Amino acid sequence: MTTIADARHLYQHIMENLSDPRTQNWFMVRSPAPILLSVGVYLYLVKMGPIWMKSRKAYDLKNTMIIYNICMVLLSLYMFYETLVAAWFNPDFSKACQPVDYSNNPQSLRIASVIWVYYISKLVEFLDTAFFVLRKKNNQITFLHVYHHASMPLWYWLGAKFVPGGESYLVVSLNSFIHIIMYTYYLLAAFGPSMQKYLWWKKYMTKLQLMQFAWFILHSVQVMYIGCGFPRAYMVCQFIFALSQLVLFMNFYLQTYRNQNEIKKAKTS
Repeated sequence: MTTIADARHLYQHIMENLSDPRTQNWFMVRSPAPILLSVGVYLYLVKMGPIWMKSRKAYDLKNTMIIYNICMVLLSLYMFYETLVAAWFNPDFSKACQPVDYSNNPQSLRIASVIWVYYISKLVEFLDTAFFVLRKKNNQITFLHVYHHASMPLWYWLGAKFVPGGESYLVVSLNSFIHIIMYTYYLLAAFGPSMQKYLWWKKYMTKLQLMQFAWFILHSVQVMYIGCGFPRAYMVCQFIFALSQLVLFMNFYLQTYRNQNEIKKAKTS
């Protein structure tokens, strides 16, 4: 009983005393229960969705996907713009190592707000997988896809809950920039085969994603080395998480484009 009581006390201490009081009443931040339930439901649907669709005809979601991708491009533009104004173009914001400002300073609240929006956007992105399921594109539901979509909302719940500011801006900024490009690609692809000739740059989009994760890794090391007061444990976890993403995306890149090159050589030989 003492152990249970101690665990409950520790949990309350972490949730109430180590978290940011500014974001506690924001949607899906106070408790980990909603985000854990959301990710659990997502993983269940990833497993059961293709089974449910097996005897059903694939849905034609062309118009829905066009609207969705336009909205995601606009949302990514908004988030990237907010990080530009609140962090990159802010002379008082250190790009080398910036601690979290837990005050109600307008710029600090602006960063906290965009970090929360980014967190919520990761839940919206569950629709990426839902569209694959409903269109019976099961080959697109890879381990990389599911791992990325399931882990990002968990990671940025932590960001919105405990460190909505400081170094948390970088992932939001770079990933939003990448998503502007990525959802523009998906938008063009949604128009159908007539757009394929304009989608030759997919390979370079993947390279940008790899560069993004490499940047996260190197910057995490820099922040841990400088030690400006941003939680070191968070940066260690970010380093490990970014490294796992880099390995998985690199594997995807090599498997996809190495195979394509081998096929092209086979045809020309």
